[in-house]
Amino acid sequence: MHSVELLLDHATERAVREAWERLARAGLPSLAAHRHPTNRPHLSLATADTLPAQTRAGLDHTLTAALPLSLTLDGLVRFGGRRHVLGWAVRPDDALLSLHRTVWRTLREAPGCGRPNPLHDPERWIPHITLGRGAEHPGTASGTEVLPLVPDTPLTGRWTGARTYDSLSRTTDRLGP
Repeated sequence: MHSVELLLDHATERAVREAWERLARAGLPSLAAHRHPTNRPHLSLATADTLPAQTRAGLDHTLTAALPLSLTLDGLVRFGGRRHVLGWAVRPDDALLSLHRTVWRTLREAPGCGRPNPLHDPERWIPHITLGRGAEHPGTASGTEVLPLVPDTPLTGRWTGARTYDSLSRTTDRLGP
């Protein structure tokens, strides 16, 4: 599986990593514990089974033209299911929504990419930066344990780069600027 991901500017990435560390120190699930060299804060736009060279070139062109974009992190989101996920919500603006639709459409319509993840469909997509996954986060129903660990005011920054992540080889490749 190949994902197309946006990357944050250095200061915003540092703020997310600091939130990961605070969660870990509090004994809560956190991506700070994930030590693989490719682990970094990102926003997943879409996925594909494969990423043919022509599709990759089109995505590279699209992302080069679109980035950088402004970003705002604001509030928390929680996802249940097989693996609970706690995320820092991304406030989507028109530019981000347009870029997301373009990437989604490119992967959905490109021959050989396979079926995209329906959770990334523009009608269902919930943009977020994952903070932790695994066991259910204690106290997250009310936010009593988590909220003090993540800034309660919006954090602004920029999307400055993009990459693909190959889940089979566990490698990344740069896209865009």
